[in-house]
Amino acid sequence: MDLSRKLSILADAAKYDASCASSGTNKRDSLNGKGIGSTEGAICHSYAPDGRCISLLKILLTNACAFDCLYCVNRASSNVPRARFSVKEVVDLTLDFYRRNYIEGLFLSSGIIRSPDYTMEQVVAVARSLRLDHDFKGYIHLKTIPDASEELLAEAGLYADRLSINIELPSEAGLKTLAPEKDVRAIRRSMGRMRSRIDEAKEEKKAPTFAPGGQSTQMIIGADATDDRTILQTSTNLYSNYRLKRVYYSAFSPIPDASRILPPQAPPLVREHRLYQADWLMRFYGFDASEIVEGDEGNLALDMDPKLAWALRHRELFPLDVNRAGREVLLRTPGLGQKAVDRILSARKVREIRVDDLKHLNVPVRKALPFLVFPDHSPGGLIDQLDLKTRLVPPPRQLSLAL
Repeated sequence: MDLSRKLSILADAAKYDASCASSGTNKRDSLNGKGIGSTEGAICHSYAPDGRCISLLKILLTNACAFDCLYCVNRASSNVPRARFSVKEVVDLTLDFYRRNYIEGLFLSSGIIRSPDYTMEQVVAVARSLRLDHDFKGYIHLKTIPDASEELLAEAGLYADRLSINIELPSEAGLKTLAPEKDVRAIRRSMGRMRSRIDEAKEEKKAPTFAPGGQSTQMIIGADATDDRTILQTSTNLYSNYRLKRVYYSAFSPIPDASRILPPQAPPLVREHRLYQADWLMRFYGFDASEIVEGDEGNLALDMDPKLAWALRHRELFPLDVNRAGREVLLRTPGLGQKAVDRILSARKVREIRVDDLKHLNVPVRKALPFLVFPDHSPGGLIDQLDLKTRLVPPPRQLSLAL
């Protein structure tokens, strides 16, 4: 098979892995796929440890796999075209794209071939060759194999900026049903080893840097019946126990010749979007998973963002005096992001903030105004009006799916 055909197949097969992406890709759907992509499809966008958005060559070493995970288009029993790169081919492709300024780095994953150790050896060999043989200074993100030896995982961290291991599904029961060959305990053991090595590298300043961009993971959403509350609780556990940089959420994509166990349709992509928003609230806005999905509700509202949904459930806490409220409560106000709150706190040291000042502070007035009190404005009974949701929630066609 010529190199361009391999690139087409293995770039297309890699698009279902969201654990390096910042979104912006086409709709994921395997039902009519033929494994034919394009050079453009091999490039994704991600974020470097310093926050820069960067372009990566995103490919699989091979889409052949010994495992038969029911939700995966590349499972052993799947009838898709198969291809495999050699280590040299991946190295040469990466260097060629890099020298042409198409990319700033590489994201490399792989199906399991022969054994976890053999596969991991091939993945590590690519990174080793780039770093040691070619003095490659670009960004490298490696998808590691949970059952691979500790020595191989340790070597991977010496060459990669970021490592990731996919948790695959939010619950152990779901993994046993849909991917019985995978062991959630082995996945978590590998995550724990990575965390220990990353922590050790930070403490020993003279030691070689180990995965300075940390580790991330991905969960597939909608392949089983797990609700959003459980998903967010799993994410909270992963963040606290393994200090992950990101948990990525990937909506299940229908696949050809699917098992009857799987849902016949993909979940709405807006559900994936809401989970990202909820994840952001937990990491940067002080929300707990139990606050975001409360009571008997199992899933996030699809028609509004989770912060607005929380505020509408807790109208008794509003309106807030914008000139006196603390940072923590201001961050829970719809329409106020971190930067907006910091601008408000800085500006009110000089003088009292009035309604007209919101525009200068780049605050979305329409969304925030019903929840705030100013010297020249009070929402009065507006917060209790039954039509507040109707007026604040845009029609479905205007909901943004961008992450």
